[in-house]
Amino acid sequence: MNTQFKKGALEMCVLSQLVRGDKYGYELTEKISGEMSIASGTLYPILRRLKEEDYVTTYLQESESGPARKYYQLTDKGRQYQRQIKQEWEAFVQAVNQLIVG
Repeated sequence: MNTQFKKGALEMCVLSQLVRGDKYGYELTEKISGEMSIASGTLYPILRRLKEEDYVTTYLQESESGPARKYYQLTDKGRQYQRQIKQEWEAFVQAVNQLIVG
C-alpha cells in the first residue's frame, strides 16, 4: 500500500479505534497492522501528538503478563475531532472516487 496514503490516514485510524474503547499502544499497532502494513513504533509519535493536543489521555493499568500498560483514552475533544476528520475523510474519498471512477 502506498505510504503516502497511509500517512494521512493513520491518525484517523488510531482515533477511530479509540472510539471503540481504550487501548494500549501495542494493541493499537496490532489491530491496525492487521489491516495495513506499518512499521513498529509508527503509531507512538501520533499518540504522543494526540496527547499533547488533548485528544487523548493516558493511564496505567497492571498487566498479568508483565509491566503495567499505558492505555490511551479519547477525551471529549478527541471524540469531536474524530467525528470531524471522519466526515472530511468521507468527503475526500467521495471526491477521489468521482475523479477516478467517473
